[in-house]
Amino acid sequence: MQSPYPLRFEPVFRSYIWGGGRLKTVLNKPIPDDENIYAESWEVVDHGEDQSIVANGSLKGRTLASLVADEGESLLGNHHPQTQFPLLFKFLDCQRKLSVQVHPNDEQGAKLNPPDLGKTEAWVIMSAEPGSCLYAGLRPGIDATTLRQHIENGTCEEALHKIQPQPGDCVFIPAGTVHALGDGLLVAEIQQASNTTYRLFDWNRVGADGKSRPLHIEQGLAVTDYDRGPISISDAAKTETANVERLVACDKFVLDRVMFSGTHAIGGDNTCHIVVVLEGEITIANETVQHGETVLLPAACGELNASSIGDVKLLDMYLP
Repeated sequence: MQSPYPLRFEPVFRSYIWGGGRLKTVLNKPIPDDENIYAESWEVVDHGEDQSIVANGSLKGRTLASLVADEGESLLGNHHPQTQFPLLFKFLDCQRKLSVQVHPNDEQGAKLNPPDLGKTEAWVIMSAEPGSCLYAGLRPGIDATTLRQHIENGTCEEALHKIQPQPGDCVFIPAGTVHALGDGLLVAEIQQASNTTYRLFDWNRVGADGKSRPLHIEQGLAVTDYDRGPISISDAAKTETANVERLVACDKFVLDRVMFSGTHAIGGDNTCHIVVVLEGEITIANETVQHGETVLLPAACGELNASSIGDVKLLDMYLP
């Protein structure tokens, strides 16, 4: 990568029955004018045929997979080499409840055909309508037998730990955690680059074709971590930088929230950074990044100064 620069990508949209219109109306995404209900905007992805395509600069038209293969050291720095870009970032517009689901860990994912990564993830709530809720973890005392009974009886909600989140809340969902996002939520999600999802319960509803969506009860029960219990809202931890809060630090990713007005330095640690503007607007290396937009800063960019006029709130995500 002769002249590394902040990379923008063309969003990859996903249509599901629980989506709405806020990806377009709130986040200004170029949603197609068709009859589909768009639920997710994958901003950074390298997972098989699902590929982010560079939308700016000299690398325009390149897939993220090709950059990992051909420009891996410049892109990933001290995390090179990788067989794929290990993180996936997306926005979710939840107008109806998502299914109750669970994801495998890395060891379990490696046994699949084809193999996949595990899926540890974290949610940052961007907006929440009054009464909106989410489900994170099992209630105390719920084991595999009890969970199966609730699923079969159509009472799965009784087995789940329920939270009413507020905008700005962060929820960390390690692989093996049973979970579901509720209706009325707009969410930013960072996760491992996996798309293996086991649907345990779908609220007894049917899809657009009038049929129930497939469940994966046996696979889901097998990968569930029954020792984890209820998941709480993550505490924002102070860092050495006064305007940076650490929301999650795990072995898969670090998730920081940055709030500033003026100038803030990002990078310089020989790793790539996914930067998302939640509020306001920044300019970084001659790129203007607005509310709801995402850029990937290659490791070879070094330390870059993000500047703003007025208050800004960012998410800064990177490999540990």
